[in-house]
Amino acid sequence: MATDATATEPLAVRPLDGHRDRLAAAGGPDIRLETIEPKAILNLRGRADDPGFVDAMRATLGLDLPTEPNRCRSTTAEGDDAAQIIYWLGPDEWLVMASAGTAATLEAALRAARPDDPWLSVVDVSHNFTGLRLGGTSAREVLASGCPLDLHPRVFDVDHCAQTVLAKSRILLRQVSVEPAFEIWVRNSFARYLADWLLDAMELRDTAI
Repeated sequence: MATDATATEPLAVRPLDGHRDRLAAAGGPDIRLETIEPKAILNLRGRADDPGFVDAMRATLGLDLPTEPNRCRSTTAEGDDAAQIIYWLGPDEWLVMASAGTAATLEAALRAARPDDPWLSVVDVSHNFTGLRLGGTSAREVLASGCPLDLHPRVFDVDHCAQTVLAKSRILLRQVSVEPAFEIWVRNSFARYLADWLLDAMELRDTAI
């Protein structure tokens, strides 16, 4: 449990601060890439088959934990920047995203909701990830050039998520709107490489047209 207030403050220097100009200039009407503002991110583990755990998490988070593989739940409508999102990562594991600066408070609330639960684990991983949003009618095509998933809307649609690989980088991918638009969360150490790869893929696609 975080006790140091500085642990939840935004990073002074973000991995993609040096990419602002290139990101702003990239893309066009059918494709765009932008950074996502930092969020509070918690890794949550517990027993989904325990009604007490499920009820306690619902009461604390205001959302049901997704139990169907590769699904998300969020507190706002399609395409909006959700105040809170819960990603399914596994049968007993979820990633909870909320407004920046709320990680310590949310972690404390989750722990207090199940103080004697030996299966409960809550870890603040807010500083581990960088978020990118890829949107536009060509977004799926650009992703498909470096991701092995079948991204056709019949199998990957709004509020579907997956832990996968993009350009040899491990990512967490979520479709946020039917446009389509996707959120891509990647480890900070791979953020610059992945942003460069996406920008290059966008430029190559434009050249090929």
